[in-house]
Amino acid sequence: MRRLEKIFKALGDRNRLRILKILELKPMCVCEITDILGIAQSSVSRHLGILRNAGFINDEKDGLWVNYSLVTEEDGVITPLLQCIMGWGLSDPRFLEDRKKAARVDRNIIVGRP
Repeated sequence: MRRLEKIFKALGDRNRLRILKILELKPMCVCEITDILGIAQSSVSRHLGILRNAGFINDEKDGLWVNYSLVTEEDGVITPLLQCIMGWGLSDPRFLEDRKKAARVDRNIIVGRP
């Protein structure tokens, strides 16, 4: 029961749904997600922690970066929910705008690296 509570709490926030939708495009770091969502980095980090603890995303260290991505391991609860979320919202203006920003976001430009 507690696992289901954690899972549905994770899905109960607009910004966490936006994060899941942009991570379906490609793995991203906190600074890229922050740039797309336009909210504080601390808020993005908190949302990522909730999504990770619920089992929706993975994090992987890559040099200076930590990349976040959707889980790919089969799970009887998470997998069908992600499939549902990925098929939903394709005409939502907010998600469409996030997708446009995600296509242009570049972590090296955000942090001022060549």
